[in-house]
Amino acid sequence: MRKPDEMMLGVIGGLGPMATAYFMELITDMTDARTDQQHLQMLIYSAPSIPDRTRYILDNTCENPLPEMLRIGKLLAQQGAQRIAIPCVTAHYFVNELESGIPVPVINGVRETALHLKDHGITKVGIMATDGTVRSRVFHRELEQQGIEAVVPSADRQADVMRLIFDDIKAGRPADMARFNAVAGELRQNGAQAIILGCTELSLIKRDNAIGAGFLDAMEILAQQAVLQCKKPLKEQYLHLISK
Repeated sequence: MRKPDEMMLGVIGGLGPMATAYFMELITDMTDARTDQQHLQMLIYSAPSIPDRTRYILDNTCENPLPEMLRIGKLLAQQGAQRIAIPCVTAHYFVNELESGIPVPVINGVRETALHLKDHGITKVGIMATDGTVRSRVFHRELEQQGIEAVVPSADRQADVMRLIFDDIKAGRPADMARFNAVAGELRQNGAQAIILGCTELSLIKRDNAIGAGFLDAMEILAQQAVLQCKKPLKEQYLHLISK
């Protein structure tokens, strides 16, 4: 039973399924709990059937994922969720509509990523993300509000990012780290002080590989904020999330 003063997190998941599983792992690991009962209660609705976000953003004649995300968000709120998290960065393209249509707050992982970078003195950042996230300028808008310049990959290196996300991680294959390092190297050559891992599949690359310093995983930010906004204690090592 949930205590009267205890908050519950609702998760619109399955975008993709492995990223949702890792998101729950991150929240569990970040929470400063000593017993099972001290951990955050979550309602997770895993819906991998939700239409592809990038496909719709690039071609609005494709099936729109927003109605199903709204339906699930409302259902989670009806079932007691007091905050909603979506462990899919590209889905943040719809965040204004989701915030308007869901009757409880939606954690904006993109905005929180920009705020974290500002707090750590970053003024120029690279973005590794899907074509939909890059072309829709989801990160750009939030970064610009914080006075941070965004750098994106060239066309060839952006194609490498998409291969990493769709041909490697979503397909259940190991990441091609030569491609990953080529993208990161180009962004740093173009002045990026840090690099946002702006797709939850890229978070899995960070989990499974030693990628080095200067990366900020947007899903780690989302997990951190889920813990804090649901009023659970955060382990001290997760206050600062730019890799060292």
